[in-house]
Amino acid sequence: MHAIQFTEYGDPSVLEAVELPRPTPGPGEVLVRVAGTTFNQIDATIRAGHLANVFPMELPHIPGIDVSGTVVAVGEGMAPDLVGLDVVAFLPLTSPGASAEYAIVTAELLATAPTSIPLADAAALASSGLTAWQSVIEHADVRAGQRVLVNGAGGGVGGFAVQLAALAGATVIATASPRSRDAVVSDGASQIIDYTSTPVVEAVTEPVDAVLNLVRTTPEETAALVALVAPGGVFVSTTTPGEPERGVRTVAVFARSDAAQLTRLAELVDAGRLRVGVSERRSLDDLAAVHTMAEAGKLRGKVGLTPTWAS
Repeated sequence: MHAIQFTEYGDPSVLEAVELPRPTPGPGEVLVRVAGTTFNQIDATIRAGHLANVFPMELPHIPGIDVSGTVVAVGEGMAPDLVGLDVVAFLPLTSPGASAEYAIVTAELLATAPTSIPLADAAALASSGLTAWQSVIEHADVRAGQRVLVNGAGGGVGGFAVQLAALAGATVIATASPRSRDAVVSDGASQIIDYTSTPVVEAVTEPVDAVLNLVRTTPEETAALVALVAPGGVFVSTTTPGEPERGVRTVAVFARSDAAQLTRLAELVDAGRLRVGVSERRSLDDLAAVHTMAEAGKLRGKVGLTPTWAS
């Protein structure tokens, strides 16, 4: 099979196209013919070697933590009727990823893919959707009538976070650049703060019940965001931990794979209540270029990647 991998840590040039044997699923596993994967910043961080001590992995490594596709074979102990099922999953960071024609997936991670969107686009639901769900629903416990600030609403996680908070009945204040404004409004934000022209802490004039921080912030910026939260509220961050104050709870989120939650997200998509935003679709052969664009800050939203090679 055709795949993209790296044999050493480094800049995007270490990503190379290779031919590998088609993998065989073991007990408790399935083989998925990949329809789509995505670019995530964590993929670039891993490729650069910044997490080598935290998440040691065997090299060469195939990146791509999101996968959507069709089950084409099953391992020992798996139901044969899984073959032919369209699925989506969030893969472990240290496992071989989905930047290939085929990917091995532990069966317990699988959710049935939504049917109302292209199968390739469903990959964008996996890690970003789960990060948003665990942040908004599980940790922040957002409810109707609350005021929620989403800092970094224009990204892949941010779009889902705005939608889920709005679905819960909250009033959503979102930070976004002008190029993301329309998408964030369509996601359900009631107020948009253009962070390129106005500091967030100056634009939020009343306390909020929850802050979801999706961008890297300095200790001073983090403290200022925590200070926006009303006593008894919560500061949830996927990037920079906050220090609790005035009865404000702080939570550092590291998303986990959860098939039940992913199934619920897919159901919301098929019910027309959750939109999966894919800002750009590229061939997997362009993966190194996408990593380079990310390093230059030229990516917006979620970039989908699709194998276009023949088997």
